[in-house]
Amino acid sequence: MLQDKNSRLARSPILEERIYPAILEKIRDAVIAVHPSGRVTYLNPAATTCFNLNLGTQFEIAFPELKQQMLRTLKDQQNCLGLNVTNNQRQFLANLYAVRERGKPAGALCVLENRTEMNQIIQKMLSFQELSRELDTIIDSSYDGLWICDANATVLRINSASERLNNIRASEVVGRNMADLVTEGFINRSATLEVIKTGATATMLQNTSTGRKLMITGSPIFDETGSLVRVVVNERDITEIDSLHEELQRQEAIKNQYRNHMLEMQLAEMESRRIIARSPCMARLLQQTIKVSKVDSTALILGESGAGKELIADLIHKHSNRASQPMIKINCGAIPESLVESELFGYEKGAFTGAQKQGKPGYVELAQDGLLFLDEIAELPLASQVKLLRFLEDGVVCRVGGVKNRKLNVRILAATNRNLKEMVSDGGFRKDLYYRLHVIPLHVPPLRERTECILPLLHHYLHFFAGKIGKTESIHLSRPVTEALLSYPYPGNVRELINICERAVVMSEGEWISLDDLPRDVADSRKSKELSDLMDLSQSSLKELMEKFECSVLKKASARYGTQDKIAKALGVDQATIGRKLKKYATAVHPPRRNSQQ
Repeated sequence: MLQDKNSRLARSPILEERIYPAILEKIRDAVIAVHPSGRVTYLNPAATTCFNLNLGTQFEIAFPELKQQMLRTLKDQQNCLGLNVTNNQRQFLANLYAVRERGKPAGALCVLENRTEMNQIIQKMLSFQELSRELDTIIDSSYDGLWICDANATVLRINSASERLNNIRASEVVGRNMADLVTEGFINRSATLEVIKTGATATMLQNTSTGRKLMITGSPIFDETGSLVRVVVNERDITEIDSLHEELQRQEAIKNQYRNHMLEMQLAEMESRRIIARSPCMARLLQQTIKVSKVDSTALILGESGAGKELIADLIHKHSNRASQPMIKINCGAIPESLVESELFGYEKGAFTGAQKQGKPGYVELAQDGLLFLDEIAELPLASQVKLLRFLEDGVVCRVGGVKNRKLNVRILAATNRNLKEMVSDGGFRKDLYYRLHVIPLHVPPLRERTECILPLLHHYLHFFAGKIGKTESIHLSRPVTEALLSYPYPGNVRELINICERAVVMSEGEWISLDDLPRDVADSRKSKELSDLMDLSQSSLKELMEKFECSVLKKASARYGTQDKIAKALGVDQATIGRKLKKYATAVHPPRRNSQQ
């Protein structure tokens, strides 16, 4: 009985009159009830708001475009659905439903759905889809590789260029973490991890498992709150650029070989390639040396220690008419003072305690018909200088403890790194001997005065030592190493250069020599030269020097930090100052790009 009561209550007209209007009032769509005569008998709040209708208004007056469909619905009891209606520049979707009461037509119900906002949303979605397709096309058409990762370094997307550069498919890395790719050796380092660590743009070189070298730049993307949400990594293949650079260096090496070969053909003294004369002063010295070698005049070879004085003496001997005869070399500073005279001029038996019984000829006698080279002549004691002067005047020598003079045919060459003229003034060297030796002076320029010779000398001795220790690969100098070696002043001259080359060859791992393979003072010479050029007092006033230094600082800071705000924070000044300074030095800090067609 209770169930029958509830059923009758549910069908109660009173309940229907209360509940149905309440439901219709909450609907966002406009609902209009139409009497069979065509008059509006009900409007929900949405219909009143949208169309400004009143009860009793004829439906066809409010919606003339729906007149025919409404008549069909009222008379034929046919529902008409999906009708487009425009009212006050707003678009609606109208559905007409026939209403029957106890099996008889009771009117019609018109439901109008506002499509204006929906159409706008649809247009925006279409625009977003079009924009997304354009971005996809741009990203995939980029020649450079692009990686997009989230804030946790998980790969979200890579473009087709990255697939080509890394020889992979996107499906193999998308969804994986960059830290895992580094651990597995897929890449040796990750810009994404560096950006996440520092929160700033990071640029580095990366080696892939396929042997390619990439220059990668990671850029952070932040949301409105400043939180990192994405990391975009651009990668550019510089393998071919490195190959081209190496090829250019090989071509330069070949060109240098041709130049050296031409010089060898022009100068007979270049047969051994131990003397390299690329600079005018050195080429002039070699020409003078060839001329001097044809005569028997005494020659004095001057120059700093390690500059190559002994090589000049060898050259004179090699091209003289005494080349088939011996050349005796003596370092006057290496012989004890008490033995200099006996070593030079010999001694007779019993001349002094410890002397050989049969006596001993001196170096001068051993050089008979040949050449005697007296290195470090400034170290010769005064007593021995007298006897050497006598020999230079008449060619006669007498052994220590002897009475017999010997006439010898010996040519004298002397060399020193000291200023003999000052020693003569100070009484440390005989004036008459100085002028006797100073018949034909030959000055060997220090290496810092013949910079054109440095690079050929480096290549020669690097290959020499590489062959000596059995290295089969070619030895090459990177650009920073070349700049450092060319900037170094070489206080030890060629001898120091030879030592540097030997060390570099021994310490290098492969065919390329790095800054770590050089002595620290050599590796730091490039920075010293930059500072020296900046502080060239002979060329600039104090104001100009300050401006040059300021411009140099701004140029490096701009390259490192990028934005004026970051530069200002790093240098401890306000952004307005940085902006003004950058404008002042705009051309130097940001030089104009050259036209690619030029």
